[in-house]
Amino acid sequence: MLHGAWTSSHPVHLSCWALGTMRGSTTTLTLTALLCLGLCRGRQDLVQAGVLPKPSIWANPGPVVTERSRVIIWCQGSLQAEVYRLYKELGSQVWDIDTRQDSSKKTGFLIKSMSPTTAGRYQCAYYTRRNSWSELSDPLSLVVTGIYDDTPSLSAQPSPVVASGEHVSLSCSSQIGWGTFHLLKDGGADPPIHMNSRISDGRWPAQAQALFPVGPVKTSHGGTYRCYGSSSSNPNVWSHPSNPVHLKVTGVYRKPTLSAQPGPLVLPGDNVTLQCHSEAGFDRFALTKDVGLTHPQRLDGQHSPDFPLGCVSHAHRGRYRCYSGQKLSYAWSAPSAPLDILITGMYSAPTLSAQPGPSVSPGENVTLQCRSEVWFDNFHLHKVGSPAPPQHLRLQDRAAPAQANFPISPVTSAHRGTYRCYGSRSTSPYLLSHASDPLQLVVSGGSEEGPSITMETGLLNVLIGVSVAFVLLLSVLLFLFLRHRCQGKNRTSVAAASEPEDRGLQKSSSPAADVQEENLYAVVKDTQPEDRQLDSETAASEDPQDVTYAQLSHLTLRRETSAPPSCPSELPDEPSMYAALAIH
Repeated sequence: MLHGAWTSSHPVHLSCWALGTMRGSTTTLTLTALLCLGLCRGRQDLVQAGVLPKPSIWANPGPVVTERSRVIIWCQGSLQAEVYRLYKELGSQVWDIDTRQDSSKKTGFLIKSMSPTTAGRYQCAYYTRRNSWSELSDPLSLVVTGIYDDTPSLSAQPSPVVASGEHVSLSCSSQIGWGTFHLLKDGGADPPIHMNSRISDGRWPAQAQALFPVGPVKTSHGGTYRCYGSSSSNPNVWSHPSNPVHLKVTGVYRKPTLSAQPGPLVLPGDNVTLQCHSEAGFDRFALTKDVGLTHPQRLDGQHSPDFPLGCVSHAHRGRYRCYSGQKLSYAWSAPSAPLDILITGMYSAPTLSAQPGPSVSPGENVTLQCRSEVWFDNFHLHKVGSPAPPQHLRLQDRAAPAQANFPISPVTSAHRGTYRCYGSRSTSPYLLSHASDPLQLVVSGGSEEGPSITMETGLLNVLIGVSVAFVLLLSVLLFLFLRHRCQGKNRTSVAAASEPEDRGLQKSSSPAADVQEENLYAVVKDTQPEDRQLDSETAASEDPQDVTYAQLSHLTLRRETSAPPSCPSELPDEPSMYAALAIH
């Protein structure tokens, strides 16, 4: 049952005489007498405590409300309760009375508009005909906010992102000298925390401040916090709320992994995307960038695990970490391992060499030396194509030229690959030089190659062998054919064909020669004794470098005498193969 609203600033004052003049039935007169007895006698004259269970009291929508809000104070007793009473300021004033008319075991007292007058501490009690009055409920502090124009400031020290088990302090401050500060967590599940203020030293203007320690932090501490200020004389009338602080607890889940695509070493203008990889079941991802030694100040979650940096510049250099979490939760995973985004191309390139050499056997030792004539105190060695971050080495000697040694011991097949090195300075650790020339580290021998590499190598060897055998067989057949044809020719036609003016490559008059087919050319160098005699009889002035060409087509076969082509532009348009054959 909801009783009538009370908005007056004065408590209820009912006299025994006034109640005694009421007329009605015997039941009404009896109840009236009991009410008169309860109201006219002091709190100490109520029936002895413990006879009836203590009632419970609460406010809806909550005990902390803004000015002019509508509030209902609920008091719950037992089904036998016939009358409820509401007290203000620890039972010193009877604020309201409700005579129940239904079978519910609770009643509500309505406050239509909250103000500083209606704020305060409330208690309730109920009456049963059999046991008289119950003891008073626990006190309920009803607070009104927004009365003063001041808005305090709330911050988390060292950071609102705190690992599980660690400690954090929430600092509430204001330029108004509030006597008390109040810390409240959104949701209403936790009661407000109150702290007396102190005036901070060494700051101007002077500020009132209170530190609220929180910890060791657990998952339940995650949430949104606000603080308020009030005077010590009126602790239930508060200022406007401060800015919210979202306290997020990390280390609740297993850490994800962070990678960069295409890689962490980039030139200005390149496009880079950071990817956060976590276990299944997480739908929120956050990326942070380290700023000095300070903790991250916020975790802005998003649904996608991809964080495109776009066209990178010097501003993108630095150390990144990522977190994974779940929707509508203040609990997050542990941070990923750090990933450094390094901007290259800032200084001249160093040189990279291998000692004792770039070709080693498994089990041996090799040292990759990165040397620069320009002074660097940091060197980075990167294996091209490896997802691992570059190896980093800092030098103590600041003299130029600078050199860093990266030992690899013992060498395995996993170390084979292409390496580059870079230089940087401690003043700008994420700005690197140009890359050195690539160094190919060859690991010979060993049986650590994978089966896929062995299979590919074997297949390639088979294809090369078949191709070579085919070319040799075709060359032999062509040689035999040309030899047979040359021996059957008339010596006169051979002499005529060897004259200087006919040395150019003759064009075929056959239409089949214009068809674009794959041709095979064989260059046959006549070295037979009878051919030399034939050449001396017909053309003594013939160029000794002249050779005989034979073009083998799918349809025709012809012989032409010419000098070999002199540049790639004279080669036929179609793929061709040349073979030089010596006729013995």
